[in-house]
Amino acid sequence: MRLWMFPSILPLRAPGRWRNLGAAALRVLAVWTVSTLTLLVLAGVLPDFRLQSPGGSSATFIGTTAAIGAGVFGLLSALVWPVLVRALLLVPALVLGALVFFLNGSLLWLALSLVPYGRGSADPGTAVVVAAVMSAASSATSTALAVRDDGAYRRRLARLADRRRRREGAGEGPRTPGTVFVQLDGLGHDMLREALRSAPGKPPLMPTLAAMHGPTHRLARWRTDWSSQTGASQLGILYGYNGDVPAFRWYEKDRGEVIVSNRPSGAAELQRRAVEETGDRGLLAQDGASRGNLFSGGAGQVALVLSVAARRGRENRSRAGYFAYFSDPANATRTAVSFVAEVLRETVQSTRARLRKERPRVGRGGLYPLIRAFATVVQRDVVVASVLGDVFSGRTAVYADLVAYDEVAHHSGPRSRDARLVLRRLDRSLALIAKAAERAPRPYRIVFLSDHGQSPGETFRGAYGLTLEDLVRAGCGLSVSRSAGRTPSGAEAREAARAALHRPEDGLLRSGGARPHRGAGPLVLASGNLGLVSFPDVPGRMSMEQMDRRHPALLRTLADHPGIGFLLVHSEEHGPVVLGRDGSAHRLDSGEVVGGSDPLAPFGPGAVEAVRRTAGFRNVPDIMVNSVVEPESGAVHAFEEQIGSHGGLGGPQSQGFLLSPVELSAAAGDGEELTGAERLHLVLRRWLNEAAEEPVPGSAASEDASRAGQGARHDDAPVTGGPAAGDATGPGDVTGMADVPGPDALAPVPGPSHDARVPGPLEPPGQDGRPARPEGGDSQDDAGDRRSSRRGAPTS
Repeated sequence: MRLWMFPSILPLRAPGRWRNLGAAALRVLAVWTVSTLTLLVLAGVLPDFRLQSPGGSSATFIGTTAAIGAGVFGLLSALVWPVLVRALLLVPALVLGALVFFLNGSLLWLALSLVPYGRGSADPGTAVVVAAVMSAASSATSTALAVRDDGAYRRRLARLADRRRRREGAGEGPRTPGTVFVQLDGLGHDMLREALRSAPGKPPLMPTLAAMHGPTHRLARWRTDWSSQTGASQLGILYGYNGDVPAFRWYEKDRGEVIVSNRPSGAAELQRRAVEETGDRGLLAQDGASRGNLFSGGAGQVALVLSVAARRGRENRSRAGYFAYFSDPANATRTAVSFVAEVLRETVQSTRARLRKERPRVGRGGLYPLIRAFATVVQRDVVVASVLGDVFSGRTAVYADLVAYDEVAHHSGPRSRDARLVLRRLDRSLALIAKAAERAPRPYRIVFLSDHGQSPGETFRGAYGLTLEDLVRAGCGLSVSRSAGRTPSGAEAREAARAALHRPEDGLLRSGGARPHRGAGPLVLASGNLGLVSFPDVPGRMSMEQMDRRHPALLRTLADHPGIGFLLVHSEEHGPVVLGRDGSAHRLDSGEVVGGSDPLAPFGPGAVEAVRRTAGFRNVPDIMVNSVVEPESGAVHAFEEQIGSHGGLGGPQSQGFLLSPVELSAAAGDGEELTGAERLHLVLRRWLNEAAEEPVPGSAASEDASRAGQGARHDDAPVTGGPAAGDATGPGDVTGMADVPGPDALAPVPGPSHDARVPGPLEPPGQDGRPARPEGGDSQDDAGDRRSSRRGAPTS
């Protein structure tokens, strides 16, 4: 029970010495102020405690007395307590507990007696109460102010790591490096390059990554599939398969249900299908951890993973990560203070945008400030704390997703000031992970990547005054509501917050999971600037000829609209066909373009292959609608309430990034473009194998990827400027983080000293604890051939 007015400060080193000293001085002043106010309040409440002479004193006199008394009490606590603690080490615990209160009260009495004039007074019992309340208030204030104290946080991390290793009797860690994959959700390649540049007289937006780029890390670009959203990308990255995932949400006629990627039930179903299709446990199957993701990736340890959020049981609850994190009061205090600050920040920013009449703009009221604070504070803090725990435990492979930028960019814009401030705060979290890796029991390679980018632009409704559903109904000759309905945002953070609160999935169709009534008209769903139109009353996929007979004006109404870029339909005669404006069409099977210019040309190289691949999916809807793209700015029109969107083709949304250590082989060969999440999975698997003692023989596709990686193709112009990673500050503490066994773990994972290879398809463990190739079973080459024969080769 000591007054934390004078926090201990380790010797400071340049640069940043004066900045840290100034922050410490401000923290002392704040705690002193709180202690003084606490003393004044207690003097007014407690009858046996006063700060004035019996004849009365002025308010200035009383305030000065309180300030001096609080200062002397803090100084005595800082100087006397360390000596008392050493002297009382041999005192029994029960006696020491009572003695602490007595000594604390004695220090307060002594402090009041040292006031040079107008001494306050208190009887012994009251002095004990006052000292206890002052200690609690000052400690809470000091903890709250230490939210951004990177030095204090690093010291606490070091103590916790050393304590854990001593308690578990862990010896020296493995010599082979572990790998941490940090996914910065929604951060596109071009936006990252901007964040790494330093303007004249200004540091880069993300100094930690800027310091890495060039000296230790290389930057590469990768192109997503047509469905440029987390569900499709992360499924492909973690499992090497994202077939039959045409969008963020879609209607499956054979099941009569809407599947939504970021719902726990939808994520669990997609994960089950990927494992069934590939026979592969996932990228993280060997001594891995999955943190904050949609899918587990086969990890033995999971926290905040949506695919397991709906399951019951202590071992696989997604919320267990929250319980473990908030069980530490220091974590709870830090995150609570930051949460409130973020809600206030969003309120100010949205009000400013509304008063300035900024365009484009979407509504940011209701629960959105709380959802944003959850994504930018709670999810970030818990995921980063989990990753730090994994690093200090020496885990072999970790994959974590940070959704803060993606959530804010949806509502404020990808290049907005709001989104840039979020990137700056995320950079401090990345610095924490990098610093933790320096103190880990094994060397670590940290790979930064994104699952997609974001394209700016006014919403379809804002630009044209009607929703895609209104346009579809008009083309079908059906009534259109005078009041255009609002399509909800499909951002990942909303469902993650519902899972954290243990709220059931929304049963409404707009949130997925409902069974549409057959005959109720067309069902229109949105995934960013990608729209999906299905006719539930027509079994199987409805052909272009059937639609022309049933709704003669529908396809031309959609294709000729100025906000629509192209449609994908299926022709009984020509197979998959892309329809454009003025009667133009691209027949994908033959490659023939008729009726004018190619409607896919504005969407750049790779668009034809991406659309052709999706056209072969089992769950492709009757009509797929992609908005128009502005060639210069890359702006698109989202069919949901987002001014920064992703999910379709057009603009930066299809350009993800990969920032990897230079000691790893290059992601792609010279002149080769890295395309598709399935291809990216092979690259990450190759990197895990490079760190293992005995790399696992890969499939034919994997071997091709390895050969391609021998040439170093990456963004060759390093971005200059930026301080070292060590200068960044970051969020607070990471105590009590528990490892939650994942549901995909087939057997107990060996301890952190186990040097593990990356497993391929489901294989029984060998005598050494590593996966062994089964006799008479499919090899990885066989498994790759089997997958290719079912769905076609991955786009590359």
